[in-house]
Amino acid sequence: MKETEKTAIILGATGLTGGKLLELLLSDDRYSKVKLFSRSSVGFEHPKLEEHLGDLLNLSSFKNELKADEVFCCIGTTKSKTPNKEVYEKIDYGIPVTAARLCKENKISTFVVISALGANAQSKIFYNRMKGQMEDAVLEQRIENTYILQPSLIGGKRKEKRLGELIFKQVMKLANLVLVGGLEKYRSIEPGTIAECMLWLANNTYETNRIESDKIKELAGK
Repeated sequence: MKETEKTAIILGATGLTGGKLLELLLSDDRYSKVKLFSRSSVGFEHPKLEEHLGDLLNLSSFKNELKADEVFCCIGTTKSKTPNKEVYEKIDYGIPVTAARLCKENKISTFVVISALGANAQSKIFYNRMKGQMEDAVLEQRIENTYILQPSLIGGKRKEKRLGELIFKQVMKLANLVLVGGLEKYRSIEPGTIAECMLWLANNTYETNRIESDKIKELAGK
């Protein structure tokens, strides 16, 4: 394909970061088609837009449609939305890993996925351990251009209300003022910044697979 005729896939376009990335891709002349795979529609039409609705826990059923130049995985849930750890793991581990495997099988050379700061497959904390295991499994696919973003707390206004998270975000706004030097990576980060970094990585090369929160901001020009 010519550079101006690229096709991108977004998994999780109805979320905060996925929605911001969708806006960027639809306005970017390098892309002629943007495929969305999700449970629900984004609710609007666009000449570049192609939606595939279904159960992402059964992502393999989309194998024939999951063909593009680049895949962006913005999938993620929370403990409040998904208290069952088994289901949580199927979403935050299962979907990205299956997506990476399908990328490999369909010869897609670029896979960009959102993980989390502190991800560590050996961690005693369930969330960090699961994210770390996901990262390792994705990297095992050896996709040519694999980038794993590790943001800190993601800001932005969500449709659903999460009181604890809202309070923590307000605390983090104050904490950001004193998190300097080597602590900058712990500052909260906006979904639009993550989306801009994802797009940059898909169209450039970077020396490492894992990108922590402060570097995400740097690559996004923030």
